[in-house]
Parts: sequence; structure tokens; C-alpha cells
Amino acid sequence: MPIGWLAVLQRVPWSEVISNAPKVVDGARKLWSAVARKPSPPKVYDLSVQTAAPSEHQTVAAIEARAIALEAAVSDLRGQMLESSELIKALADQNAQLIKCIENNRVRILWLSATTVVFAIVALLAILLAFSRHGA
Repeated sequence: MPIGWLAVLQRVPWSEVISNAPKVVDGARKLWSAVARKPSPPKVYDLSVQTAAPSEHQTVAAIEARAIALEAAVSDLRGQMLESSELIKALADQNAQLIKCIENNRVRILWLSATTVVFAIVALLAILLAFSRHGA
């Protein structure tokens, strides 16, 4: 199973992921600020029509009840949208931190690889020098 994940991770275009990370964070922040700035829908007050006939009054009351129910549903959806956009923003921030850590690790690996190569060359030269002195 780890081999499958390794194959998947090797196919990810990390250079594109790293280069696009700031765009993702900016987009998530813009989404969050746009959603958070939107005002809540205005509240509908119960306005009864006193002059209507009983059947018309019942119809108006049913429409008002339905409007109130729809308003509550819209309010719930708005709350869910705020929570979702907050989650997206948090995930984008975490993604940016992850990409930053990956980039730092990549640089460290390059430095460690270069250091290892230098030490290997020095060790090889020391071995060759020791053999040349021993043989002469």
C-alpha cells in the first residue's frame, strides 16, 4: 500500500503546486472576506391583513408562514456557507504552511546532498592519497 501512495505522490506536479499555493491562499481569503461582508437577509415581520376576507386571510397567512420558513432556511444556508468558507480559508492557510515546509525541506535536502557529495569526494581523495603513499 505505501508503494501506491508513493507512486501517487511522485506524479504530483510539485513545482506547480508550490507556485500556485499563494494564489490558492489569496483566493480563499477573498472568498472569506466576500462571504463575511455580505449582510444577513432582512427579517420579515408578521404583517396581518385585517381587511381581507377569511379565505384571503388564510391564504395570506399561509404565504407569510411559508416566507418565514424560507427565510429561516436561507439563514441556515448562509450560516453553512460562512462555516464552509471559513473552513476553506483555514485549509488554504494550512496548505500554504505545508508548501512552505516542503520547500524548506527540499532546500535542506539539496544542501545535505551537496555536503554528502563533498564529503564523499574528500574521503575518496583521502583513500587515494593513503594508497599512493603506502604504495610508494
